[in-house]
Amino acid sequence: MLALLAQAADPNSQQSPFGSFGLLIPAALFFVIFYFIVMRPQARTQREHKSFIDKLAKGDEVVTSGGVVGRVDRVAGDLVFVEVASNVKLRVLKAQISGAYKAAEQPAAEEPAKK
Repeated sequence: MLALLAQAADPNSQQSPFGSFGLLIPAALFFVIFYFIVMRPQARTQREHKSFIDKLAKGDEVVTSGGVVGRVDRVAGDLVFVEVASNVKLRVLKAQISGAYKAAEQPAAEEPAKK
């Protein structure tokens, strides 16, 4: 234990080339990488979603956060009236619209194997 303390107090021991800021550089590098991998793409996604919500119009097919799929009947302030079936309309808050509904593509029917 005393040997470790003696080495730490030794003035001839090697110092970091960056001085006392030696740990600050890796932390800053970590933050920059974190920004470009996580924060920037998330901000872009939020901006796109807000743009979609602001442009909602009659006839758009949407999905709510609860998983209900329907067609926008009308938009009134922060409410969206979504028609989910014939003459069945739901009032949904704009904030609860997850995004546009994209129907899953039908897989191409496989041709029967020729014998």
